[in-house]
Amino acid sequence: MRRLFMTLLLVVCTVPLRGQTATPPLQVPYTQFRLANGLTVVLHQDKSVPVVTVNVWYHVGSANEKPGRTGFAHLFEHLMFEGSKNVKEGVFDTLLESAGGNNNGSTNNDRTNYFEDVPSNALELALYLESDRMAYLLDTMTPQRVDGQRDVVKNERRQSFENQPYGMASIEIDKMLWPANHPYNWPTIGYMEDLTAASHSDVVEFFKKYYVPNNASLVIAGDIDIPRTKALVERWFNEIPRGAEVEPIAPPAAILTGVQKKTLTDRVSLPRLYLAWLTPRIYAPGDAALDIVSSVLTGGKNSRLYKRLVYETQMAQDVTAFQQSGAIGSEFQIIATARRGHTAAELQKAIDEELEKLRREPPDSREVQRAINQVEASFYRRMERVSNKADSLNGYYVAGGGPDYFAEDLARYTSLSPSDVQAAAIRWLPADRRVELVVEPEVKK
Repeated sequence: MRRLFMTLLLVVCTVPLRGQTATPPLQVPYTQFRLANGLTVVLHQDKSVPVVTVNVWYHVGSANEKPGRTGFAHLFEHLMFEGSKNVKEGVFDTLLESAGGNNNGSTNNDRTNYFEDVPSNALELALYLESDRMAYLLDTMTPQRVDGQRDVVKNERRQSFENQPYGMASIEIDKMLWPANHPYNWPTIGYMEDLTAASHSDVVEFFKKYYVPNNASLVIAGDIDIPRTKALVERWFNEIPRGAEVEPIAPPAAILTGVQKKTLTDRVSLPRLYLAWLTPRIYAPGDAALDIVSSVLTGGKNSRLYKRLVYETQMAQDVTAFQQSGAIGSEFQIIATARRGHTAAELQKAIDEELEKLRREPPDSREVQRAINQVEASFYRRMERVSNKADSLNGYYVAGGGPDYFAEDLARYTSLSPSDVQAAAIRWLPADRRVELVVEPEVKK
């Protein structure tokens, strides 16, 4: 499941109730403000460990691209580490590592994220580095530098997709699920031909449009002093010019009216089956219930599909199910790899039987509670890292629920009943509206 689980600060507030103690509310206190240039800033103090995370979300991902010009957001994930006006190439990492810190970034359909984890005394260094590449990346982004990172991205695509066993399946599934002009139709890493065709001016214009303070949110969490940190943010980010307003994405409707089937061949030794459905966007009704559906089906050795396919019949090498949540839509997938001597058709028959059982009768309360316990345990396990908390504050802010949406997010799961889980399977996982993709081993000549 792709979920914004994160660390929390537990504020204990016991209230006697007929001899019982109420459950403490989950709260993450924060300070939020906005600079004149439009940059939204969220500060959260956690002095349990002398570390700080600086977490920037640019509200741009592959969904902001256009057909024929894909892969730009991911390309910038690379370019942003290649130096800016006052931070020469390679110095970004050197300065952070010398201070005992580390950094990274990631891109998906909906956002591009950069973060630095540093000792608390290196906070200003992280802010300086982030502000310099926001303000002055174009000063050093030459055509040669773009070409160099373009080649790096192409090689990454070869390694992660084209030369990876079953690697092209995810790209094909998205093409089958989403309309051709839908922002989720193309992969975040882009298409080779689009990366090749992109000019230096195309890339520059993309940066000018999306990598501006009014299209970003900055979260600083950890061992900080709030007034001092606010002053540091103003010092390093106030003078960065505001960009033009970014228009919201207006995706076309995505509807499956039947079953789409396709078979690919690959240099693999075992057949693999993919089943996929269109499902509600993140935080919408049904999204959390489908996470529980995935856990009931494949969340552990006692789950329905694992027990039947892998343990009892031993027709599958592995099986997994997940709700892949996105800002403008989601997809639910079941993936199973056949054991030698078995076929994808056998797997599909067994999976369909188990799905039909779930549609006919709600799961046992014990099954649902086990799944909820798994979600809750994952939620709390992430409490230990301030970096997770910072990323979640950013994600919740962007989603519109407010940075401190922790308790509400968890309640989406803990409030579910077996009938809610059954209803989600009926509503969102019909047998007659889905994608069926099979990857078969290449026939040796």
